[in-house]
Parts: sequence; structure tokens; C-alpha cells
Amino acid sequence: MSDASLRDRLRYAFDNSMSRGTPALIGWLSLFTGAFLLGSALIIWIAGLGPAGDDPSTVVPMSYPETLWFGLMRTLDSGTMGGDQGTWAFRLSGLWITLGGVFIVSTLIGVLNNGIEARIDALRKGRSRVIERDHTVILNWSPHVFSILGELVQANANRKSACIVILAEKDKAEMEDAIREQVGDLRNTRVVCRSGTPMELNDLDMASVQTSRSIIVLGQEGAEDPDSDVIKAVLALTNGPNRRKEPYHIVAEIQSPENVEAARLVGRKELEIVVAGDLISRITVQTCRQSGLSVVHTELLDFGGDEIYFQEEPALVGKSFAEALQAYETSSIMGIRTHDARVLINPPMGTTLAAGDKLIAISEDDDTIRLSGKAPAIDHAAIRTTPKSPAKPESTLVLGWNWKGASIVRGLDAYVTVGSTVTVVAEESIATEIELLRGDLKHQVVTHVVGETTNRRTLDALPLASFDHIIVLCSDAIDPQRADSRVLVTLLHLRDIGEKLGREFAIVSEMLDVRNRALAEVTKADDFIVSEKLVSLMLSQVSENKELNAVFDDLFDPAGSEIYVKPATDYIAAGKPVNFYTVVEAARRRNEIAIGYRIAANARDAGAQYGVKVNPDKSLAVTFTDADKIIVIAED
Repeated sequence: MSDASLRDRLRYAFDNSMSRGTPALIGWLSLFTGAFLLGSALIIWIAGLGPAGDDPSTVVPMSYPETLWFGLMRTLDSGTMGGDQGTWAFRLSGLWITLGGVFIVSTLIGVLNNGIEARIDALRKGRSRVIERDHTVILNWSPHVFSILGELVQANANRKSACIVILAEKDKAEMEDAIREQVGDLRNTRVVCRSGTPMELNDLDMASVQTSRSIIVLGQEGAEDPDSDVIKAVLALTNGPNRRKEPYHIVAEIQSPENVEAARLVGRKELEIVVAGDLISRITVQTCRQSGLSVVHTELLDFGGDEIYFQEEPALVGKSFAEALQAYETSSIMGIRTHDARVLINPPMGTTLAAGDKLIAISEDDDTIRLSGKAPAIDHAAIRTTPKSPAKPESTLVLGWNWKGASIVRGLDAYVTVGSTVTVVAEESIATEIELLRGDLKHQVVTHVVGETTNRRTLDALPLASFDHIIVLCSDAIDPQRADSRVLVTLLHLRDIGEKLGREFAIVSEMLDVRNRALAEVTKADDFIVSEKLVSLMLSQVSENKELNAVFDDLFDPAGSEIYVKPATDYIAAGKPVNFYTVVEAARRRNEIAIGYRIAANARDAGAQYGVKVNPDKSLAVTFTDADKIIVIAED
């Protein structure tokens, strides 16, 4: 093969430079334009050509800079040539430069215009790098995004300049429009959207994950295997070549408990996991047995009211946990985070606080956790000690079925006693799943009835009055709005049947869209578990403080202490005004922690939080009736 000629090498170098895109085109055209103008002006100047003077037979000489300006004006505006006066040689030189402007400069302007349009299009697509620090990054797009943004906006209320960056495989303009429509006022928080793949290293760098405060990884909307995508995104974060030396604060949503171990192997100590299905199943199980509990969970999980904080209190070192319970007037103590990072919810009352221990408190804000500095006023005469009733078998009806159904039934088995029953009514046969469930249950017997839950005949054929609890689940095989509509129809039928039987059923219903809860409240169900809302709240809370994940794991785990809603008369005499210091003391005597109460008269009033008051001022008096409840943290 013969060696390449100089011409071939020059052409090859030119081709390579042109392949670099618009900047190279602009560079070459600018070079050609400059050379053309400089050369043409030099010829005209040497030839002594110029415009005619006052006397048409004379020529006004031009300096070289003036000649260069003369040429530049004709390349930029071809009409300028029409006013030239002088010899034909001068006019033809103006025509020559104008023609050069038409072919070269116009091409340059066209390339510049296309380059600017391409840049604007790239900006619209959201492919530029974000320059932020101490911001929150959300990877992937899902229905949780709107609730998470709403919560983070409230959490950022005290920040001067807060920023949230969303990186997802979705059009930037579409994301921005959806956020404006669904979230509304962002207050002092800026939301920056970028289009990209969270599993791609270059796209992650575009979101400035290296300088972020926290990272929330969601399951991609519409993905066949969202958990795999989440794990890949976490892997790209923790093992990227450009990753920072400091640990990340990553919170990831995992759907299936089977994928938790794989996610932990990838994320290790940098990752906090929220198992969405497991979380909703646990809350549904706890709530179906205690009316009003979903409101308590929502109150603790959102940023709108009282939240959970960690507070070190040197003045209480050496004091017992029981003494710490009464040391605060506007905060409720629920546990200890020890100096060696162990989380103890409702520890033994005699536990001594050591140096470095932090109290886990429910309070309006972190700066409202202050010692009262006064002895609590306790009305010992109002305290009642009611012996615990022996557990009885429970009967539960599950209307509808989805992928969380099996977890809910297994979760119930951890709370009920031997001899309990579960009846599942589903439109299609789930015999295989039911058979597998039977092998896992120790305290319950499960049966399956094939029937349409929205059909009145199906519901009338059931012995509804014999069930202690009714759970209505959304179908995951249809559109979320249709699923919520079907649940609403089922609830309306149950309400009508209950009115005719003269009985109020204890119903807990799952809703997929929080906006449908207001419609469903006319059915007078006891509680609504809004799946997407609760998962979003959990992700938001843990993104702000990773230590909260251990607290929530303990609260939602049947093996430890959980939140219960118990009759007020088990603790306090009815009809007598008492302060909450007295209620806390009554609960302490039962090795429980009182954190609030529920007034039955307001159970249907959304404006009064359905009667639920978490972390009340301990000095204010309240009068309980036989129907009211005390919210406590207890082992059973």
C-alpha cells in the first residue's frame, strides 16, 4: 500500500476537524470569511480603488482599515452595495465582496443559527450539568415524586436556598409541567429536572451526585423489574470511577423483600432501604386491628406536624428513662439511641441514660425539644389499672387481592391467637397462593372464595356481621384510578349493608391515589391506607435523617414495641379532666409510653385530624369518655 500524499493527509485532517460538529464548522467558516475579507480589502487598497468624491471623476482614497470596514459592511448587508458611487472597478469590487458574503458569511450565519437552535433544544431536553451543592437528588420518575417533593418542600422551609434535582428517563418539559400541576407552590425550594438514565455514569455526574446531601432512588414508572433498575442505579453510585471519598446518603425503594439482600450488598452502609410492599403490609395489618392508627402513622411520617427527632440531653445523664418521659412538656419521648448506635424503642423504664445517648422524641421541631424544668402535676386518683383481657381468636375478611395480600395475611398471623380465621374474596382463583399461605400460618386458618367484590350478591352472601376486621385491597392488574373506583363501590355496598344490619364494620381500605381519599370518606370506613403517600413519606423522612429508618423498622415490626390505640378507660377515669402528665404516668405503670389520644367525637372530622392528637401539651387538661382512646407504644 502506497504512502498517503500530503493532499490526502490534509484532507483527512480537515475531515476529522469537520466531524467535531458545529464548533468546527463555525471555526472553518470564520477562518474562510476572515481570509476572504482580508485578501479582498488588501487588493482594493493596493489598487487604490475608492468611492467617488464630490467630483465624480475623482476618487477618495481609503486606508486599509477603512477598506476592511467597507468590505465587512457589504458581506453583512448586500443592500449596502446599491449606494456605491465611483469607477466600475470600484463597483465590481463591491459586487465581488457582496457575492462572497452571500456564499460564505450567509453560510456562517446559518451554521450559527443552527448551533444556537441545537443548544436551546439541548437545554430543553435537560442534558446540561447541574452545578449545586448540599442538594437532594431523586433518581427515576414514579408517582411517589409528587408526594416526596411536597414533603421535602416543607422540610426545606428553614433553608435559605434549597434545591432538588430529578434525573429520570423522561422529557424535561413534561416533568416540569407535571410538577407545576401536581405540587404547585415550591416556596423557597428550586426543582431542577434533567433527562438521563440513572444507571449511566455520565448521566449521574450530570445531576452532581458527588456534592449532594442525600439521594433518593425510586423504582422506574412502568418498568418490568423496578428493583433491578434501583439496584443498578445504586451500583453506579457506589462504584462509579468519579465517586466521592465521603459516604453517600442513599435511600432506595425496593418492592420485593427478596431483593433486599442484593441491594444491601451493593449499597452497604451507604444505603437505607424502604421495602414498599412490606411497609404497606405491616401498616395495613396494624391498622386493621386498631381504628385511627393510619392517621397516627401519617402524622409521624410527614413534615407538616410533629416529627421524630434525636436529642442529646446532658442534664438527664444518670436519670432513668421513666424520669425522661416526664421531663418535657411539649415533646413526647419514645426511646433511646444509645452512644453505640443502638435504637431502643420503649426500653425498660429503669434504663439509665448514659453520656452520648440521645433521646428519640416526637416534637414540632428540633428546637422545641426543651426540658420543662418543673415537676409534673400528676392526678394519681384519676389513674386506672385495668388488667389485660386474654386474647381471643379473630376473624378477618380480605376483599380483593394484590401482590401485597400474602404479606398482609402472614403479618396478621404474628398478632392473632390460635383459632383465628382469614377469608379471602377475590375475582380470580388464587388457590396456589392460598395453599402456599396455609403452610406459613401458625395461628390462622385461611379460606378462599371466588367472587367479584363489587357485586352486591357476593357481599350479601358473606356473613359480614361475624367478621372482626375487614380489609379492602386495590387490584394491581388495572389502572390505579379504576382500582380506586372499584374499592369505592365495594365500600359503598359495605356501608349500605351495615346500615341495614344496624352495625358498623371495622373496615380498612387501601387507596392508590391520595386524591381519592376525600371521595371514599363518605363510606365511613375506619381507615384508609394510601400506599403511595405512606411510601413517599417514609422515603422523605429517611432522606433527611438516615437514623430514622431503624426507628420505623422497630415500630412496624411485630417482634418489638409498636403503636397501639387502646381504650382511654384502661388508663384514666372517664369524665374527669386530667392533664397528659397523668396519662403518661398511667401508661408508664403498664410499661408503655403514651404519645397521644383519639377523641371519638371527631373521628369523622378531617379538619380535626379524625380526632387524633399526637404529642399533646402535657399541661393542658382533657376529659375522656368511654369511647375515646389513648395512643401508646407498647409490646402488645
